Amino acid sequence: MLREVESWLSTRSWSVTDRPLHRLMAAKRATGSTVSVVLPALNEEETVGEIVSVIRHDLMQQVPLVDEIVVVDSGSTDRTSAVAAAAGARVVHRDDILPRIPAVPGKGEVLWRSLLVTSGDIVCFVDADLKEFSSDFVSGIVGPLLTEPGVDLVKAMYDRPLAGTGGQGGRVTELMARPLLNMHWPQLAGFVQPLGGEYAARRSLLEQLPFPVGYGVELGMLVDALHLVGLDALAQVDVGVRKHRHQDGQALGRMAAAIYRTAQLRLARGHLIRPSLTQFERDRDGFRPRTYSVDTEERPPMTEISEYQRRKAA
Repeated sequence: MLREVESWLSTRSWSVTDRPLHRLMAAKRATGSTVSVVLPALNEEETVGEIVSVIRHDLMQQVPLVDEIVVVDSGSTDRTSAVAAAAGARVVHRDDILPRIPAVPGKGEVLWRSLLVTSGDIVCFVDADLKEFSSDFVSGIVGPLLTEPGVDLVKAMYDRPLAGTGGQGGRVTELMARPLLNMHWPQLAGFVQPLGGEYAARRSLLEQLPFPVGYGVELGMLVDALHLVGLDALAQVDVGVRKHRHQDGQALGRMAAAIYRTAQLRLARGHLIRPSLTQFERDRDGFRPRTYSVDTEERPPMTEISEYQRRKAA
């Protein structure tokens, strides 16, 4: 298995500098492919505008690599929608997409619904909390999908400095996701950032995948794509450094529980109880338990949704 991973790393692991923009534009013209960028957003007024502005300037105005930018707002209580629209994105509210199916909280829910309000042959997902954003994050992961016909999904890889520590972030990756992948899906052990929120894929793949509604979406998508299209159809691109807002320890615990549950469902589907996670918070009377349900719901492949079928046929 180590040899297989090393072979994959040598043939499916690249740098953003390997594909300059003029090469990507030539490939885009030759293939006739269109590109959608989706930002799932919840209370990201401080960062979403800059991300949209950079993508629009670099990849729509300077070179027409990106055809649309869509921000899907999942219920922000700040000015996220207004800031994103002012920067030039098309803003859609999560609850306005496929209203016959009531929305549930979660990042995966937003990504799943975004397939109904985008049209690109290639869909690129970018988290909306990134700081000092570079358009390399988009061009880097879109690149192989334009130039390599056998590649269906591309993850970004990067350094992830943890502010004030001198160390790296990605604590849930190192403590939960990477051990799970190495033990149960060792073919995926070569992914540097398996849980990273920046990745691009062909619509033809995304519409066939189930989407865990919560934080398990990235791990679930990697595992399901591996089984559906194989390791050689997956790739990663080094785009430099990723800076963003870091979650506190308890939030990371909830993320880890959702990711473990996503893996568990894929290892042994069956009569499994709905799990919960109890954490503790101190108040003046001591430690108080607080119990959270763990995301277990998944949305079906989009090709099974009648509204999507009608839209695609039209």
